[in-house]
Amino acid sequence: MADTDKPLLIKRYASRRLYNTETSDYVTLDDISQFIRDGRDVQIIDLKSGDDLTRQYLLQIIAEHESRGENVLPINVLNDLVRSYTTQAGSIVPEFLAASFEMLRDGQSKVLENMTKANPMAQMPGMEAMRAQQEAFMKAMTGGLGGLGGMSARAQAEGQGRGDTGDLDEIKAQLAELQRQLARMGK
Repeated sequence: MADTDKPLLIKRYASRRLYNTETSDYVTLDDISQFIRDGRDVQIIDLKSGDDLTRQYLLQIIAEHESRGENVLPINVLNDLVRSYTTQAGSIVPEFLAASFEMLRDGQSKVLENMTKANPMAQMPGMEAMRAQQEAFMKAMTGGLGGLGGMSARAQAEGQGRGDTGDLDEIKAQLAELQRQLARMGK
């Protein structure tokens, strides 16, 4: 029986074939994606160099899903991610994303239960903490870079005269879209 607390070790051979060390067979990216959907963490190592290739392969899985029309990441989020690689705020983004997804994971079953209620956003566990995190993130993005440096031109134009509420409304819309996608996955 495999130890599911430890990441599933996948070795990449020089031929670029991926080898599952637990089952002693070759796997595809779709197999790895399924392992992850089943709740298993994976680690992909290059057999010859010992380099950890996990990030590269996970990004490839995401890109393939997105290219097949299974869009989870809105264009504005992708744009912001690209911007984060070139700004000082890039150091904040990984922690923010990790915390946001952790809250989403922790509250996923509760979100699905509350989807049919009149105001699912207000009922979502951890919503207030998530709002506070997102507001702090937006203040760090805009305040630390001088003015509205971390925002897109569209967000700057929409947010003029509204303060942080424009940003909060955009975040609410993105969360609502994530909830719709979660609801579809739960059916």
